[in-house]
Amino acid sequence: MTINNAFEICDGWLSGARICPSPNINERPETADISLLVVHNISLPPGEFGGGYVQAFFQNKLDANVHPYFSTIAGLTVSAHLFIERDGAITQFAPFTARAWHAGASSFDGVPNCNDYSIGIELEGTDELPYSDAQYRALEKVTRQLMLTYPKLTPERITGHEHIAPGRKTDPGPAFDWQRFRRALE
Repeated sequence: MTINNAFEICDGWLSGARICPSPNINERPETADISLLVVHNISLPPGEFGGGYVQAFFQNKLDANVHPYFSTIAGLTVSAHLFIERDGAITQFAPFTARAWHAGASSFDGVPNCNDYSIGIELEGTDELPYSDAQYRALEKVTRQLMLTYPKLTPERITGHEHIAPGRKTDPGPAFDWQRFRRALE
């Protein structure tokens, strides 16, 4: 589904997104307010797009026999809130009100455990390959709606996985045009 119009968020779910519930979520701590957006990238197998493997991975349904790389990640239990494909199609795995398991060991502005207070958005891509125009458009529209819905989420509190887990993670990488994305939010 390509993104053309604005979104709405109702009970933590994004209108227009494909829903693929992940078991890899839990409740946020009662004291946690949604106040951080973390941009990631993922492709399965690495560097390849499409195929539904990311959706299967976040739902613990990835067949380890399909590709040699899959056997190295088959036991991981992770998920993001959203996944934006190359064509701008969006899949939601967890309501924004839930704690998705996307950041791992992490810290932002001195506060650890970013999963507690963040929303994770995965872009289909790699650190080195440019992201598509459709992905930037979808990410901008989703981000605008998230900032309206969760007022503690501000442009200063949008970051990459590489910034909250330096040395451990590198995404969304040098291919992600932060200047373009931030300009689009002005």
